[in-house]
Amino acid sequence: MALIYRALGLMLGYPSEEQRRVMSSILDVVAEERRIPQPVARALARLGERLAQADIYDLQEDYVQVFDRTRTLSLNLYEHVHGESRDRGQAMANLIELYRQHGLELAAKELPDHLPVFLDFLSVLPDEQAASLLGEAAHVLEVLAERLHKKASPYRAVFGALVALSDAAPDSQAVAAMLSEPEEDPDDLAALDKAWEETAVTFGPSTDDGCPKAEAMLKVMNGEPRADRPNGQAA
Repeated sequence: MALIYRALGLMLGYPSEEQRRVMSSILDVVAEERRIPQPVARALARLGERLAQADIYDLQEDYVQVFDRTRTLSLNLYEHVHGESRDRGQAMANLIELYRQHGLELAAKELPDHLPVFLDFLSVLPDEQAASLLGEAAHVLEVLAERLHKKASPYRAVFGALVALSDAAPDSQAVAAMLSEPEEDPDDLAALDKAWEETAVTFGPSTDDGCPKAEAMLKVMNGEPRADRPNGQAA
């Protein structure tokens, strides 16, 4: 099992005392993973130390500001591919079915495309297969890494590690197209409300054209696994 994916998923979780209790183990897993470049591993260690030692309320405020109030930094993968369109609903339905094929069931509050959830799924797969699936989202991960770098967020290290662990280089054209999209000001509440205005998500087929930059990711993540994989239980 690729425990590094579970470790990185836990680092992306909402800061909590439970996260603090396991941070030492998380950093042990990171230190033992040779596929992560040393500069990125050192940045992950600094992030882990901060999550373990900084004021918990400051950490939680920063987390909300970065991931919950900034839509272009959402941890929901399909948010960057489909937004709140009909296609996203179908994609999530297919991803849930993929999890079930491997003996995994989501808790009621979890979205299947939430990155920590997806990483937990990868952690029960052999390294090669996990890296292959992760590679389908490499362009999204690279974009998130770049946006976090611009904000000087220490969470950038997690995405640098994920890009390194994937078996595919990010599509440069897809990355450039996504980075050209305007970013919201998380302190502009009126704009934030407008950006997060809900659109109905329908779980069914769509006649809309697919998103070319996401076609490869959707092909694999939405129910077309490349090889048989062992069953596992979600954490």
